Amino acid sequence: MNLSQFFEHWSIVENPFRGEEARNDSIFARMGVNPRGGGGDASSGGEPGRVVMTRPSSPSVHSDFDKIIGELAQPSTSIVFGEKGSGKTAIRLQIAGRIARHNEDFPDRRVFLVPYDDLNAYLDHYKQRSGVKGEKNPFTTMRLVDHMDAMISIGVGRVLNAIMPGPVNPVPASLGESPEKRARRFPAAVRRDLLVLQAVYDSNDPSGIRTARLRQLLKLPGGGMGPLVKMGLWTGWIPAVALFFWGTLFSGFEGALGTAVDIASMVLLLLWMTLLVKVFVVDRMMIGRVATKVARQLRMVPRANAGYLGSLRRLNRTTLSTDILPMTDSDEQRYAMFARLQRVIGAFGFTGMLVVIDRVDEPTLVNGDTERMRSIIWPMLNNKFLQLEGVGIKMLLPIELRHALFKESSSFFQEARLDKQNMIERLSWTGAMLYDLCSTRLSVCRPASAERISLIDLFAEDVTRADVVEALNYMQQPRDAFKFLYRCLNEHCASVTADENNWRIAKHTLEQVRREEAERVMQLQRGIRPA
Repeated sequence: MNLSQFFEHWSIVENPFRGEEARNDSIFARMGVNPRGGGGDASSGGEPGRVVMTRPSSPSVHSDFDKIIGELAQPSTSIVFGEKGSGKTAIRLQIAGRIARHNEDFPDRRVFLVPYDDLNAYLDHYKQRSGVKGEKNPFTTMRLVDHMDAMISIGVGRVLNAIMPGPVNPVPASLGESPEKRARRFPAAVRRDLLVLQAVYDSNDPSGIRTARLRQLLKLPGGGMGPLVKMGLWTGWIPAVALFFWGTLFSGFEGALGTAVDIASMVLLLLWMTLLVKVFVVDRMMIGRVATKVARQLRMVPRANAGYLGSLRRLNRTTLSTDILPMTDSDEQRYAMFARLQRVIGAFGFTGMLVVIDRVDEPTLVNGDTERMRSIIWPMLNNKFLQLEGVGIKMLLPIELRHALFKESSSFFQEARLDKQNMIERLSWTGAMLYDLCSTRLSVCRPASAERISLIDLFAEDVTRADVVEALNYMQQPRDAFKFLYRCLNEHCASVTADENNWRIAKHTLEQVRREEAERVMQLQRGIRPA
């Protein structure tokens, strides 16, 4: 017997247990990323010939999900530790789905999502800026402000990509209809905040062109030379030349009077040349120095120096002469930038912001190394940052960091105040939870018109529900539970012929696969098996 025949008998349209990564799992997408309840049928868009699939009546989420996401109306911080395959990425996707639903239901109290999960580009740029060579850990000097810069850059990018369509990374935020027209009507202070944020944090602007576009869109005065300065550059030499020719050629002044005319002409010419030097040398050097300082500090924003230079040249000179720009490692400037971003998104109808951190073990420069993950994450364990008003930080972290965390000193815990951060020490799954999850996956892989079945119906009559729950309890997490059931299906099909019409998995098959898979899970946790 093959799997296709087995599935055809049970009216299973696709294998419920082949998915191992939530991002690429179409079944997971159907069963509860952003459900609206009600159960019943999930239509396929009305296309003729398409099977109408079953839809779950409620989302399939971890029992700790409500604690993790908290109240979206009042964003809060959560720190979650989980093993590989325990569902951290699924929780991230479900958080995004819940936010999307919340924003639809409450358009005047929306939540702005900052996905901080694809860190490759940011960490690569950080290493380049930090100048660390060889195989040494490049993240030992990472600061909280580095993460704040990266988060602001992502948030600003989502806003700008919606206002000025073009780049798709980061994904443009949903700002409603005609966001560029709405932005043009913002108060002047908010428009200035948006322009400053773009000039500093827009990683999609390599030359400053987007700064010029945004300034024109927002109808803000530009930087550079004012009209009087431009007129002085073009015509400033005329008075000196005119005075000289008038005094020497037409009036014929001689002696002391002629000398005075010559000196006056020279003074006027020197003033014009001084203006030239200031505009084309001094001002450019000052802007270049400011741009270099900003680029040196923003180590996690993947942007070239030319981008900062081009953008800052288009800002008002008063901006360059204040402490607005992040030219030092002061966290107060970053908190001020966070406040600017909050004011901008607040003008678009967002009352809160949620930053979701995930996949910190996956970047090329990290590659699962616990010490490097620790160097990256620990700077963010700061109570002032984690309790920022109107901002919730959701950290979905590998279990290895939990072990490292418990080795820290009491002073570290005092600064982080993890007792206030909704910490979940281990994202655990019981056999009963996994049974319900797998039963739901089985249901959404069958037509709505088919007779309802449960996971236990796939097993022989001498197999009890408790037997399946106990076997799943050994798997400990969804990914391994799916692998276990996938093997049960394959082992059963390989051990019987199609002519036998034996459509239920025998108890000895369940026990054999349970023993082998439990051993595999144990070896995986000990690090002596790859998968």
